[in-house]
Amino acid sequence: QVQLVESGGGLVQPGGSLRLSCAASPSTFGINVMGWYRQAPGKQRDVVATINSGASTNYADSVKGRFTISRDNAKNTVFLQMNSLKPEDTAVYYCNARGFMANYWGQGTQVTVSS
Repeated sequence: QVQLVESGGGLVQPGGSLRLSCAASPSTFGINVMGWYRQAPGKQRDVVATINSGASTNYADSVKGRFTISRDNAKNTVFLQMNSLKPEDTAVYYCNARGFMANYWGQGTQVTVSS
């Protein structure tokens, strides 16, 4: 069983930046892909960005060029650097970790982009 704990959400003005962190415990052994998803009120949960064990990344079109996903394998942590934030980025952001017959979610962290 893997536990994921997100941090770094909050309120930011349009054009601002936030960095989300997701710490996995006890380890990411057996986890192939980690990623960030988001869910706005009344909408489905959508993928934002993913990174696999080989450090290959994928991004939703809406965040390309603004968000960067990265991971620190030594600390079992994945990050999401979010720049040039827009009001439409407002959502609860969830960390996800997937492996063979395993799929784990964090509790979510709120990101609000508003002036």
